[in-house]
Amino acid sequence: MTRVLIVEDDAALRRSLTISFRARQYDVDPAIDGQAALELLAARPSVIITCLKLRDLDGIELVSQLRARTCAPIIVASSRQSPHHKIDALDAGADDFVTKPFNLEELLARVRAVLRRPELVRLGCVVVETDSFVLDLEAKRALRHGEPVSLTPTEWHLAEALVRRPGVLVPAADLLTEVWGAAGGGQPHLLRIHLGHLRRKLEDDAAQPQRFVTVNGLGYRFEP
Repeated sequence: MTRVLIVEDDAALRRSLTISFRARQYDVDPAIDGQAALELLAARPSVIITCLKLRDLDGIELVSQLRARTCAPIIVASSRQSPHHKIDALDAGADDFVTKPFNLEELLARVRAVLRRPELVRLGCVVVETDSFVLDLEAKRALRHGEPVSLTPTEWHLAEALVRRPGVLVPAADLLTEVWGAAGGGQPHLLRIHLGHLRRKLEDDAAQPQRFVTVNGLGYRFEP
């Protein structure tokens, strides 16, 4: 089932939307504020509907933080009607903006529309999510269980070489050439060292990696 994260400060509206979406066979996670919304990203929502008036966080800042952590489409539903509010929300990463009060059927249609957009295909997304870490390939931002992680340029290059080919076995020789150029030829220890660093920084158990996997004698694979 499609999972909807609803971030709404107004208790009555939050309850009404939750009931309405559940009645239409959506899974719904209601959030009262920005912090709750960020925590509920662990449930991997298919789409996010958020207001801009929140008790703990500026709404535009929340949109920015959500976009940094997920590829799920974001629809802003707000009573703010000035053009600059819409522009700020879209620039922060929102996919759509609907003005309150809105028609429920229109909101449902907008949800269906953003879920149909081809750019939301996971493999084409510049934000890569797993249960333990998030990599924003465009912003060069890494998070592990929500906490920032610092990766070296070499670690970023190596991570990108793998995550941009999800599920594909990449031969060690190809990785060496892609990351280190001609200087990497014949130096497989470079992969072992830097992949070890990457696993310790991102994986839950570096000794038994679930994402950056070694295929003995052949190469490496990113398991999405």
